[in-house]
Amino acid sequence: MKWLKWILLPIAIGIAAGSASALFLASLDSVIALQTGHSWLLWLLPAGGAAVSLMYMKVGKDAIRGNNLVLEQVHNGNGSIPLRMAPLVLIGTLVTHLFGGSAGREGTAVQMAGSLASAIGGRLRLDEQERRMAVLCGIGAGFGSVFGTPIAGAIFGLEASSRGAMRYQALIPCLIASFTGHYVTLAWGIKHTHYAIGVLPSLHWLTILKVIVAALAFGIAAWLFIRLIAMLKKLFARGFKHPALRSFVGGIIIIALVYGLGSREYLGLGLPLMADAFAGESSPLAFLWKLLFTSVTLGSGFMGGEVTPLFVIGSALGSSLSAYLDLPATFLAALGLASVFGAASKTPIACTILGLELFGVQGAPYMLIACLVSFAVSGRTGIYESHVRTYVPKR
Repeated sequence: MKWLKWILLPIAIGIAAGSASALFLASLDSVIALQTGHSWLLWLLPAGGAAVSLMYMKVGKDAIRGNNLVLEQVHNGNGSIPLRMAPLVLIGTLVTHLFGGSAGREGTAVQMAGSLASAIGGRLRLDEQERRMAVLCGIGAGFGSVFGTPIAGAIFGLEASSRGAMRYQALIPCLIASFTGHYVTLAWGIKHTHYAIGVLPSLHWLTILKVIVAALAFGIAAWLFIRLIAMLKKLFARGFKHPALRSFVGGIIIIALVYGLGSREYLGLGLPLMADAFAGESSPLAFLWKLLFTSVTLGSGFMGGEVTPLFVIGSALGSSLSAYLDLPATFLAALGLASVFGAASKTPIACTILGLELFGVQGAPYMLIACLVSFAVSGRTGIYESHVRTYVPKR
C-alpha cells in the first residue's frame, strides 16, 4: 500500500500548496493595485522593510533563511520547516510589493508550500526519507502552481535540490503534487499571464550561432545578478549590524533610484517591462535597471523571490538584443526569460521545460541551446546558497 500513500500524500500537498498560491496571488494583485494607485506608499518602503525584519527577528527564527532552509530540509531530512514560515513570508512579500520593492513571487510560493508539506509530514509521522520526499513535492507544487508550469515545477524541485544526482524516485510524486497544485490554483479562479514566442526563425547554423551569442549575454546577466546580490548582502551586513536598519536603508536607496531616474517602472514584479519586451519596445538598459532595483531590494533584506525579476531581466535583455542579432524580439525575449533564470538558479533542465510549457515545443532546440549555454557561462554559484551544484564544470 506504499504506492497508494505516494499518490494520496502528493495530492494533499498539492491541494495545500495550490490553495496557498491562490491566496498569495490574489493578495498580490490587490496590493500591487494599491501601490500603483497610491504612489505615496513608496515613501513607507523603508519603514515597511524594517518592520518585516523586526517581525522575523522576533518570531521568525530559522524561517529567515527562506528557500535555503527548504532546500536543506531535502538534503538532510532530519529537521523541520517551521509552519510559521508560511504566514511570515506571505506577509513579508506582500509588504515588499505594497510599498514598491522590486521582488518576485516564487520564493514565497516555494516557502509556503515547503512549510505546509513539512507540517503534513510531521502530522503523519513520516520518517526522514519520506519527509524529504514530502518537501520535494511541496517545492514542485509551489513553483508549478504560482507560474502555471507544473512539469517545470516538478523538475525544478528535483534539480534545485540535487546533491550529486537527481532524486528520480521522487519524480512521479512531485509531478502528482505539482499538477494538483496547478489545477487547484486554477480552480480558485487564478489566471496566469502567458506571452507568445511569435514566428520562429528557420533552423539554420547562422541562427544557432546568433542564439549562442545571445545565450552568452544571458549567462553574463545571470552572473552579474548573482554577484551583485551577494556583494550587497555583505555590504549591508557589514555596514548595518541590525537587520531592520539594513532594510530601512535599502528602502531609502530604492526611493532615491526612483526619483533619480524619474521612473517607477522598475518597482514590483516588473510585468509591464516584460510586456514591452515581448512587444519589441524594451529600452536597451531596462534589464540593467531592473537588475539593480531587485539586487538592492533583496540584498538589503526585503522578502520576495528572484524568479519573476529574472524573467523580466532576461526578456528585456533578449528583446534589446534583437536589433543587433537580426532576430525577432519576441523570440529572443522568450529565450532570455527562461535562460537567465535557469543560469541564475542552476536549473537548466527545469527552465528548458518551463520555456516549452510557456511557449510551446516548436522552439525546443533553441530553448535547450540557450539554457545550457547561459548556464555554462554563468559561474559556479547561484541564487540558492544551499543548492549543491551537480552539473557545473570546474574552472
